[in-house]
Amino acid sequence: MAVTNFAALTSEQLTVWGRDLWRAARNVSFLNAFAGTGPNSMVQRITELKKTRKGARAVMTLVHDLEGDGVVGDNQLEGNEEAMKSSDIVVNIDQIRHANRLEGQMADQRSVVEFRGNSKNVLQYWLADRLDQLGFLTLSGVDYSLRPNGSTRIGSQFPQLEFAGDVSAPTANRHYRWDGTNKKMVTANTGNIAAADLPSWKMLVQLKALAVDSYIKPLRGETGVQGYNVFMSPDGIAALKQDTDFMTVWKDAMQRGGTNPLFKGTKLGGTSGIYIDGLNILEYRHVYNTKGAASGEKWGGSGTQDGQRVLLCGAQALGFADIGTPRWVEKDFDYDNSPGISAAKIVGFKKPVFPSIYSGTTEDFGVVCVDTAI
Repeated sequence: MAVTNFAALTSEQLTVWGRDLWRAARNVSFLNAFAGTGPNSMVQRITELKKTRKGARAVMTLVHDLEGDGVVGDNQLEGNEEAMKSSDIVVNIDQIRHANRLEGQMADQRSVVEFRGNSKNVLQYWLADRLDQLGFLTLSGVDYSLRPNGSTRIGSQFPQLEFAGDVSAPTANRHYRWDGTNKKMVTANTGNIAAADLPSWKMLVQLKALAVDSYIKPLRGETGVQGYNVFMSPDGIAALKQDTDFMTVWKDAMQRGGTNPLFKGTKLGGTSGIYIDGLNILEYRHVYNTKGAASGEKWGGSGTQDGQRVLLCGAQALGFADIGTPRWVEKDFDYDNSPGISAAKIVGFKKPVFPSIYSGTTEDFGVVCVDTAI
């Protein structure tokens, strides 16, 4: 029987395995469904480095809207043109790596080929899952020392990533708390979260109005309809579905079908959720919440109230540096008795924060956060 020799694999064969790993990781990744290379994508993927004075860097550019009103009638336009303005942000990049290693040939008598296949499966899921975690933490403005469920990472090196220091808290005019008692958006303060502050239809209506008033650039769906993606935790979606107003609207729309203008639309550059009035509402486990935080470290006055950070995302909500194909390295240890496999990928995340010509303040460009109870 022929035995696979890791050391005999060519660089081309290793590259093929790396590309296959990345293809599988992209298929598994939730966030990747919303990624594209253009400025109209929710997650703008940057795949090439630009040469700058400080070397090759991943750069994300925003072209601002024009501020002037132009001229009227036969008034002179020549000499009164308005220069286009743009802002650039640098998405810092770093490498994340992981590996599998067999204890020895006697510890696993199956073929080395099966070990490689199983290793690829678990490594591609690890890569997709960790990129989703980092992406949603970045959007939420939460430090990488925490997991998306609020628990503390033990022994993790994610806080040492080059782009970990770029994670920024939600800006003042893009961060709110849902006051479930008075049914309105109020100033964000997780210490004030109460059990009554559950997500509701009224919250969604006000959230969309805030996004439109704040000039959050909407996404365009496959049919040309514009709207926003809204992400909630599984517990948040469960609470929303128990809201009487939400269920009434949802039931009415299902009875009337796709001709109801309130529900007319399609998926917005990603996965279809519950589409209502220009909001594509999606459930995802990595939406930041406090279910895993210790008692006393959750939200509310006593630190015991569980909550979630709802994300409304428009265009260019997140910058994602996706540089090169993953590296796939196979190596034998202990005189070829203990094979090991590693995967590595160069990536970077950054939430765009730009000066707004409408508010005169520096704000998160494409995302609004709302803290609620769950």
